[in-house]
Amino acid sequence: MRYSKEYVPYHAEKKPVFDLPLKLESIEGVFEECVDFASRRITLAEGGEGTICWIDGMVKSERLNDYVMRPLITGPVPASTTQVGKVLGGNVWNLDVTIQMTVDDTVEAMLKGCCAIFLSDGVLTCSVQTEEKRGVEGPENETENKGARDSFVESVRTCTSLVRRRLKSAKVKILEHMVGRTSDTAVDVIWVDGVTNPDLVHQVEERISQMDVDALLSVADIEEYIVDSKSTVFPQVLFTERPDRFCRGLMDGRVGILVDGIPMGCLLPCGIKQFMRAPQDRSNHWLSASLLTLLRYACMIVSVLLPGVYIAITAFHLQMIPTQLALSIIASKQDVPFSTQFEVLIMLFAFEVLQEAGLRMPNTIGQSVSIIGALVVGQAAVDAKIVSPAVIIVVAAAGMAGFTIPNLDFANGLRIWRVIAAIGASFVGLFGLTAVIIGMVFQLSKMKSFGVSYLTPFSPGSWQQKGSEWVMRGPMPSIKMRDLTLRPEGKRRQK
Repeated sequence: MRYSKEYVPYHAEKKPVFDLPLKLESIEGVFEECVDFASRRITLAEGGEGTICWIDGMVKSERLNDYVMRPLITGPVPASTTQVGKVLGGNVWNLDVTIQMTVDDTVEAMLKGCCAIFLSDGVLTCSVQTEEKRGVEGPENETENKGARDSFVESVRTCTSLVRRRLKSAKVKILEHMVGRTSDTAVDVIWVDGVTNPDLVHQVEERISQMDVDALLSVADIEEYIVDSKSTVFPQVLFTERPDRFCRGLMDGRVGILVDGIPMGCLLPCGIKQFMRAPQDRSNHWLSASLLTLLRYACMIVSVLLPGVYIAITAFHLQMIPTQLALSIIASKQDVPFSTQFEVLIMLFAFEVLQEAGLRMPNTIGQSVSIIGALVVGQAAVDAKIVSPAVIIVVAAAGMAGFTIPNLDFANGLRIWRVIAAIGASFVGLFGLTAVIIGMVFQLSKMKSFGVSYLTPFSPGSWQQKGSEWVMRGPMPSIKMRDLTLRPEGKRRQK
């Protein structure tokens, strides 16, 4: 089959989608060849007939039977001159009864869990959606010893209720946007009035409203449309499955986004400080939390630089290390046929393969893959004189240091730059490694997330703020101010 290479220009969505008169035959035509479309013709209590249509699986049958069909068939019938007026007057026991005027609105309501009632003088929809969903469970990837045990689920309305239970204030504002021509996915923008900068809220809403896609089904579908820099491997949106961390971000002056069907909330703007903080840091003592944060920064440097430094020193600058250590490295490499550059790069590749295999395998055999990989890649490779023991130690140390990064997306970015740094060191030693690091820092320094520097709190001015958090967290009573780089309306968080 031959495919045309002709460029297809942008075409706006047709409005209305279904240019048909609002009657039963039109709805049946729209849902033709849809096995889950159902309808039933009933005789009304006051006389006359009507037809109820719904999408099977989207409505709860008990509600449809007890609160719509039963009162329509058995009464009582409110006093009114029209059938629509009788339904609006209480002939249907439902809080949400809407008169529909177009086929588009009726179809949209049915797809959201409403039933459509076709009467002789009008069409109404009643909300009878099912609430079948995954129950609120504990977080899987952000566990905590002294924190909450609930997490976000796929239902956006359940997620907003989890936020409301923690922030019981009318200042918590929620606006909803519908994104996706086919999916029609609900995207809720959440902020705290009087705390969050209104300009930040406006920017987020504007970028979401400009999204014109067929479907919004994954986090990347929205992340890559709202971020500032799209050519970097580092994340710019903080995703969390924990409502308490989400609410803490809102109270810091950030904007939160919840997407229907995605059991995660995202916070923005975000920088390197947020990705290096673990959820349990606020639950631990301030001194231990600060020391652990410093440890993560040190591990970040080790993870990126250690393989490249080893290549540069052993292959180009052997005179930089003590003589005894140099002799030990040379002795371990005597029977190895490959160069240091090839050894490190091939072991980095093997480490990434093992890590991906462990993540993709089922839990029952994932540990077996790790054990087999350790035996084959580690012990067997050394015994066969394919790689030297020092290379195994260096690559394993760099990999373990990367595992200390709390955010998986940020850790994946460091993994890519680790390989780039090793490749740079393989050509010209420390000069190539230095050039790669300068390029990475230059890229990070240029990045901004909604006007906030990505390198906060290391950017100019941010470390001079008094009474706010820097790299190390002080006691909670001493943190008087919010992060002023976010330009919040409410700059002070406590007395």
